[in-house]
Amino acid sequence: MSKSVLITGASRGIGLETAKKFLFPDNDYSTIVLFARKSDDFVSAVQWLEEHNAHGKSIVVREVDVGEREALRTAIVSVYQEVGNVDLLVNNAGYTNPVPLQQVDFEDFERTIAVNLYAPFTLVQELLHLGNKFDCIVNIASTAGINGRSGWLTYSASKAAVINMSSVMREELEIYGTRVICISPGRTATALRRVLAPEEDPSTIMQPGHVAEVIEMLSSPVGRFVDSENLVIRQ
Repeated sequence: MSKSVLITGASRGIGLETAKKFLFPDNDYSTIVLFARKSDDFVSAVQWLEEHNAHGKSIVVREVDVGEREALRTAIVSVYQEVGNVDLLVNNAGYTNPVPLQQVDFEDFERTIAVNLYAPFTLVQELLHLGNKFDCIVNIASTAGINGRSGWLTYSASKAAVINMSSVMREELEIYGTRVICISPGRTATALRRVLAPEEDPSTIMQPGHVAEVIEMLSSPVGRFVDSENLVIRQ
């Protein structure tokens, strides 16, 4: 049966590596939907995926800032009209500006919550309102949402909310046969990590491809045997 996957934050890092995991195999996923902000990185990522699309899968692209709720809602409706049912949703897009408490700008705090929390909520709710039936939803939180980190207040708060939101989604959507998975990666060599820890050597920590492999496994049939409220992934 032909399936589709929608991945946010798909221009680089974990999002792009996850897109590769579903594009390369000759599997049931015939449609790959990519959401990301307009950027040179996104243009390059889409071009690379199209050039390596050996199985002729449909690559559907939406340049959208998921932190802009009305723009996100418009993109969701547009994709649903074009693609139909979204079987797998990977809520990966993330944002933060790590500063001490006294320096937090409230508008920046609002943006962090908008991207990291409101966007996953909006994607799930809007697709449900459209009649979508999910096989699986993967929400990407962070170990920073389990134990707060000094200087990371806004990011830690948003990811803690994602962990709890995922628990509620899991209970409410179970009756529809939907699996809701929350994963909390530890230190991962992404662009966002470079913002959080600019002096860290990225070659010494977990790579985005490692997290993508876990997402691929969890969203597969064998993933049903992994019972975890919040799966921590770390090196």
